[in-house]
Amino acid sequence: MSTPQAYKPSEGKREEFRKYLEKAGIMDALTKVLVNLYEEVDKPEDALSYIIDKLSLQAGLETHKTLTVKLEEVTTRCKELEEELESLRKVEDESEAPPTTDEPEVLPTEDAEQPPAVEEPAPAAAEPPQ
Repeated sequence: MSTPQAYKPSEGKREEFRKYLEKAGIMDALTKVLVNLYEEVDKPEDALSYIIDKLSLQAGLETHKTLTVKLEEVTTRCKELEEELESLRKVEDESEAPPTTDEPEVLPTEDAEQPPAVEEPAPAAAEPPQ
């Protein structure tokens, strides 16, 4: 059995890739971050997170930590607004509810809609001529 050999790109491809990284500013950004990490007095426990955070800052991106804090703030605000909405709905429901009384509600009938008939007095009977 033969052992697999590691892939080795040609020198031309390596040089081309290195020029690409330099042109894109990646080599400079990585160098700065690694120098910062080297110069740190208290080295972070998670060096990869440190590098990611520093590269994010250089790129103008928000880091995972800042996005997590913003998410917590927005979630808290959302809960507050949901509670406020629920209390407003309760107040609205209470104001729209008909008043409760012990007396039964009297509904108008057909007779009540028409004015009562007025009885006219009978004309006076004329006395018969004599």
